[in-house]
Amino acid sequence: VPCARCESHEARRASRGLHTRKNTAAPTIARIETVRLVVALACSKDWPMYHLDVKSAFLNGPLEELVYVTQPPGFEIKEKEDKVYRLHKALYGLKQAPRAWNKRIDQFLIKIGFNKCSVEYGIYVKNVESGNVVIICLYVDDLLITGRKACEIEKLKCMLKSEFEMTDLGNLSFFLGMEFVKIQGGIVMHQQKYISELLDRFEITDCKPISNPSETSLNLDECSDEEKVNSTLFKQIVGSLRYLCNSRPDICYSVSLIRKFMNNPKKSPMTAAKRILRYVKGSMKLGLLFPTGMKRGIAELVSYSDSDWCTKKQPVTTLSTCEAEYIAGTFATCQVMWLDSVMKELKCELQKPLKLLIDNKSAISLAKNPISHGRSKHIELVFILLESK
Repeated sequence: VPCARCESHEARRASRGLHTRKNTAAPTIARIETVRLVVALACSKDWPMYHLDVKSAFLNGPLEELVYVTQPPGFEIKEKEDKVYRLHKALYGLKQAPRAWNKRIDQFLIKIGFNKCSVEYGIYVKNVESGNVVIICLYVDDLLITGRKACEIEKLKCMLKSEFEMTDLGNLSFFLGMEFVKIQGGIVMHQQKYISELLDRFEITDCKPISNPSETSLNLDECSDEEKVNSTLFKQIVGSLRYLCNSRPDICYSVSLIRKFMNNPKKSPMTAAKRILRYVKGSMKLGLLFPTGMKRGIAELVSYSDSDWCTKKQPVTTLSTCEAEYIAGTFATCQVMWLDSVMKELKCELQKPLKLLIDNKSAISLAKNPISHGRSKHIELVFILLESK
């Protein structure tokens, strides 16, 4: 007689997105550059870092509006099949679910003494005592926690576990698809596992590795008569490579070249995209090193600006290389000012003045002194920020 066996399956009740509230945004994530900044700060001060994950986070968010749901098929109450349930907490699929969850955890963190960063809503800071802080980096349901005293972090973890059902993943090792490996002298952030998954996903695990991400004489033309390629596949490759740029700045320029062909991809951009995959296969172990131990008591922030290697198209048209470098320097200055504001709220003092390195003498001269008025008089006032800072 065959043995009867009951198979269990996990079921989740979700709502239909087309019947939910629109235009509901939630600041539930920290920027990737903020995550790197917090990791760099913790490494420089030799702080411990921990990773916690909230189970079914969106189910913790209470709803302010009236929402009703029908009874799940197969679980109707007899003689009350026409009745509906009133939803008190959010479900996965509701557009307001992320905002409800963010409001829930935001209220709790503020209640236990944390302050939300005014320039980065995914960062929370708590002053334990003079000079000692505990920092939480929130990315939806993932929490990166760091601070000087491990005992204060343990108290925080106990309070979080008493309020939410959480998984303590221990010391930071894997966060948002990025791996963190502790070595002598620092922590390396890489995406080796993510690269392996990409190669398997796009079926090029047996490809031959190469030593550079793009050809030196690469010339991609949108108006070429080449045959078209699978648009969905191309977008998937480009999107995956863009996320890989979080730990691999060496491919940023190459990815910026091919991402211009998202609407109408052809053979040459696809070949260039696969070349980048071949390059990352041969350099899977590369990543970003965050050194431990600050040499001086004050941290130093150094930025670089180069219009030729910018990963984002500038929203203006320039008439000269000097103007292009000057405007690129202005955008870099805005980013530096934002990072400076974040560091102030993290109670970390930066060495002043902040350094911005530009590889164009004309742009540097224009920033120091408004010379060559005939070539610079048309630059809008918004870009004069570089000179004033």
